Amino acid sequence: MTIPMWMLLGFATWTLLLLMATVGVYRWVGILFSKVPIGSFHSDQLEGEDWYRRGTRAHANCVENLPVFGAIVLVISVLDISGLAVNYLCTIVLVARVCQSMVHVCHVQTDRFVAWRFSFFCVQLVCFLVLIGIAVRHGL
Repeated sequence: MTIPMWMLLGFATWTLLLLMATVGVYRWVGILFSKVPIGSFHSDQLEGEDWYRRGTRAHANCVENLPVFGAIVLVISVLDISGLAVNYLCTIVLVARVCQSMVHVCHVQTDRFVAWRFSFFCVQLVCFLVLIGIAVRHGL
């Protein structure tokens, strides 16, 4: 398996771990120990403690970006593109995603933390665009 594929698998794994550690823990603790009905959680309403809402949003951010990264890795794999630049860019995507999620979940969102979170997101966007550029250049 290539580094881009490992990083895509890592991204998917992170998405699941984030779901389990935030949304899952909050809901299952409520269901198992507080006798909250399993159907009482509504996805279309903001509810719960602040960290839970941040966890829900951080997970949604991962879900929104996972297909984008997946499409890029698919094209890179199909075109058999490899090299240090591709490996580093894909690794940076995963590291920046984990950092973005951690800043989102672990800190109250002051302007400073939102700026850090946005910076980690921008790093991912730049990596995505450079990887797309590499794929397009290679495909011509």
